[in-house]
Amino acid sequence: MIKQQYDQDDFEVIEREACFKGFFKLDRFHFKHKRFDGSWSRVVSREIFVRGNATCVLPYDPVESRVVLLEQFRVGAVAFEDAELEVKALEKEPAQSPWLIELVAGINEQGEQPEEVARREAVEEADLELGELVHICDYLVSPGGSTEKVHLYCAQVDSRNVGGVFGLEEEDEDIRVHVVTFDDAMLMMESGQINNAAAIISLQWLALNRNKIDENWLDKAK
Repeated sequence: MIKQQYDQDDFEVIEREACFKGFFKLDRFHFKHKRFDGSWSRVVSREIFVRGNATCVLPYDPVESRVVLLEQFRVGAVAFEDAELEVKALEKEPAQSPWLIELVAGINEQGEQPEEVARREAVEEADLELGELVHICDYLVSPGGSTEKVHLYCAQVDSRNVGGVFGLEEEDEDIRVHVVTFDDAMLMMESGQINNAAAIISLQWLALNRNKIDENWLDKAK
């Protein structure tokens, strides 16, 4: 274990400005912090993307050795580059499709526990009832520029008769549900078709823990 030199008492927020508030929020922080030589840094200014924590869950069927994955449009995956750079990039590799292969996921509402979010979003996004949930990890998405933390889970499911297009109309969701074998999901990750952090972390975790998960959940299914 690494013994860290500093903690919450070793920085100071001088000022916090609200820069923008729309679907998401952007604030500017003016702050200083202790340096490793014991001195204080100068006052630094950074814009930070402020959003609530989220919960993501990988539904896994140990009986069929299959996982449930979602496909939906993500505007953040659209390449907003100038034409010349885009042409050069396209010469080397295909353009990124903005329809991503992802997990069940949602933003945690005020007072809502991550496991509650996982179960609510599974119904809304995939018409899927989750069984036992196993906590994988909590991780900071991009702490250099965002406040977001993701609570990541794996959930036991029965994948039979799962599939279709779901999502809440009032949230402009259009979500296609796929059921694929665990081996195919791993190939999709290795090829780059699955290229978002939550899905990659959860699939790698399942690869490392699959024998233990199968033994536990298959015993309970008998």
